[in-house]
Amino acid sequence: MSALLATGDRSRDQGTPMRGLTAAEHLAHVATHADASFLQYPSWAGVKDQWSSEMIGWHGEGGELAGSALVLYRQLPGTRKYFAYLPEGPVADWADPGIDRWLRPLLTHLRRAGAFAVRIGPSPAYRRWDTARLKAATGPGRTVGDVLASEVDPLGAAVADRLRARGWRRCGGDGDDADAQPRYVFRVPLSGRTPDDLWAGLSQEWRRNVRRAGKAGVRIVTGGAAELPDFHRLLRITEERDGFRLGRSLGYYQRQYAALNAEQPGRMRLCLAVHQGEILAAHTMISTGRRVWYQTGASADHRREVRPSNALQWQMMLDAHALGAEVYDMRGISSTLDPDDRPYGLLRWKFGTGGQVVETLGEWETSMGGPANNALHRAFQAYLARR
Repeated sequence: MSALLATGDRSRDQGTPMRGLTAAEHLAHVATHADASFLQYPSWAGVKDQWSSEMIGWHGEGGELAGSALVLYRQLPGTRKYFAYLPEGPVADWADPGIDRWLRPLLTHLRRAGAFAVRIGPSPAYRRWDTARLKAATGPGRTVGDVLASEVDPLGAAVADRLRARGWRRCGGDGDDADAQPRYVFRVPLSGRTPDDLWAGLSQEWRRNVRRAGKAGVRIVTGGAAELPDFHRLLRITEERDGFRLGRSLGYYQRQYAALNAEQPGRMRLCLAVHQGEILAAHTMISTGRRVWYQTGASADHRREVRPSNALQWQMMLDAHALGAEVYDMRGISSTLDPDDRPYGLLRWKFGTGGQVVETLGEWETSMGGPANNALHRAFQAYLARR
């Protein structure tokens, strides 16, 4: 497979020229796109150690780089075939109605690389809901999808139609748990707002909790690699308390911290809430400039009354604003609006920041075509369903 991953490999299929990119070329391109996910930055390849990877690009008529992608490959055991995955990518012009100009060359390239199927994550949003509308609609068995959206993104709807027309299928249909990346996310807009505006956007409960943390002496500090074991210990406590399991080792976070910060110092931060000399909460924050993500949060079971997580999130929002970010992305949520469902607690907590629930387009898959690839794709889907 190494020959296919070499920089300079070119593919043409009724569309834009495609070739391999260096990490520097790919980084320069994604850095110019405000909606590009950190999962498409070159450094993410260094995090996914069980996947091989390459970076590819499309070029316009004048030779300019018109789109790029980080592609991860997972080999199917016992075969020379691969599942290709573009997490929250590619970074392309999704508004272009002539999507085939770059989509066909992409599929041709992946087929030549030995892929039997591919999964992508288009960047346009699909629907948005204001917090007040969702809070008013909570009830037994209710979900976000049951509520009329505050806004439907016409681009997202158009992209979904274009992909369906070309045989792509949305992973898991309309469910919210079939994607590798969250379909429903919570985002706080920062652009055009002052810190005072952000404070006013917090709920009364959040403002009260942030003040309480300050009066109790909670300090917010930036940690480093040495504090990652403390973060991971708190994460295991949080998983047990809240009933979820990420299944990520300490080594995973150490690798992520090293890879992202080698690409750009400060890209990944470990933010800590310290009280009486003890770390009570630890959250990871990832920044690419105009976007900042709260990736993973962890907190202790004791001294919760001093509200370390509220104070920590408030400072992270201020830091994101100071960095010039246009949005503070609090990442995934469940779609449940049932107060008796355990996952609703996380959504209720995020409601207090005054942001919006956003349904992304989710992840989409297609087979590379042909009986053998189709059979491998069906087998792979069955394997994922059993996990």
